[in-house]
Amino acid sequence: MAEEPFDAIVVGSGPNGLTAAVTLAEAGLRVRVYEAADGAGGGARTAELTLPGFRHDVCSAVHPFGVGSPVFAALPLAEHGLEWIEPEVQVAHPLPDGSAAVLRRSLDETVASLGAGGGAYRSLVRPFVGRWWDVAEDVLRPVGSAWPAHPLLLGRLGLRALLPASAVLRRLRGDVASALFAGMAGHAGEPLSTPLTAAFGLLLAVAGHDVGWPIPRGGSQAITDALVSYFESLGGEVVTGHRVEHLRDLPGARAYLLDTSAWALRGLAGDRLPRRFLDRLDRFRPGVGVFKVDYALSEPVPWRAGACRQAGTVHVGGPAMEVAASLRSVREGRPAERPLVLAAQPSVLDSSRAPSGRHTFWAYAHVPRAWSGDLTATIENQLERFAPGFRDVVLARVTSGPAELEARNANYVGGDISSGALRGLQAIFRPRLAVVPYATPDPEVFLCSSATPPGPGVHGMCGHLAARVVLRRVFDRRLDPLRQDEHS
Repeated sequence: MAEEPFDAIVVGSGPNGLTAAVTLAEAGLRVRVYEAADGAGGGARTAELTLPGFRHDVCSAVHPFGVGSPVFAALPLAEHGLEWIEPEVQVAHPLPDGSAAVLRRSLDETVASLGAGGGAYRSLVRPFVGRWWDVAEDVLRPVGSAWPAHPLLLGRLGLRALLPASAVLRRLRGDVASALFAGMAGHAGEPLSTPLTAAFGLLLAVAGHDVGWPIPRGGSQAITDALVSYFESLGGEVVTGHRVEHLRDLPGARAYLLDTSAWALRGLAGDRLPRRFLDRLDRFRPGVGVFKVDYALSEPVPWRAGACRQAGTVHVGGPAMEVAASLRSVREGRPAERPLVLAAQPSVLDSSRAPSGRHTFWAYAHVPRAWSGDLTATIENQLERFAPGFRDVVLARVTSGPAELEARNANYVGGDISSGALRGLQAIFRPRLAVVPYATPDPEVFLCSSATPPGPGVHGMCGHLAARVVLRRVFDRRLDPLRQDEHS
């Protein structure tokens, strides 16, 4: 007997796919999620990668946009086991003289620690600190999809965010403030001379002051587990270990939502979509790759700067000029000799991540897309500059270059964990210029991954916004605007 058709099927169980499924299930629809891996989560998973008892985040680890996500805040995830842990120092950026730039929740304390650049930093972020939820309401959605709820605030933000980070750095005096901002802007993986890179530094800074850069207790898997638990409580179903090669292999449904790369559409639904549409997706530029190392440590990282020992996240890149050179080198096709290493030390905050007295450490650097070399020694040389004796505390390590990352998650094409370059206007209009970027020419097929606005990060907004489009276009239903305090 043929299976009864579903209202909607979601392909991919990353945070966006699960959030899309939850949004549809909350509307009373019958929804099933298919996942190729043996467990749900995509980039939000936690596993014993090195030694027994050492739990490592497979991709994402620290979540300013998770705790600051309008849709996560509106879901009862705490009731399903999600607990955020916030460090005393949100971000630390060590410098060669043994000091460190730090971002704390308090703007005044942060400014006081930035020396000559403190005043300029205050001027940069002060209009937005205390207004994260207003900023998120207008920024974490497609441009032009609706009239801004806070047009004056968005206008002020845009004047700063559209700039290349290098323009902001020229206004920040001294090494301390400029290094802090450069490290945050470097999350984009693009040269700091690229327009819109200032947006990444600015949004991450404001999030740090207003909602923090926390980790989930137990690992990023806790976000996935909470979403799955809530989804299943609504009657939803997640099928793991089932790779979908084409939509024709799935049960019937009125809508299919794909939490996949934009390029995967050709294989999954290419015969349902016009060639010109697929050709436009092929012009969507991939981003740079990532080389990641997960460490099991015998003790905490021996940072020279004391502030780094209190931080959940450490940007290991030296002065701003070194960060800029690192990112420029990668874009030119070669790994940097002194890379910007983005590091997290979750076991400093969460003892459940490692056996008693031991620690986990997570670090990655950008490399050219599909690069096949080994960056381990380069990353560890950079860590040794700011934490002498680091290698002495390493019990085990597991490396993941672009090929390994793509093998683990097909969305990370060539090691690109952003599902498309965050370069220029492509950082905003993803994967093509469209008011409704989630829809395709086939009225049953939608894209809901980080290849769509607002882009990468564990926030679920791509999935939620795609699901709202599905509800409106396929089921003729409209949802009320998100309320951040609905479940708080």
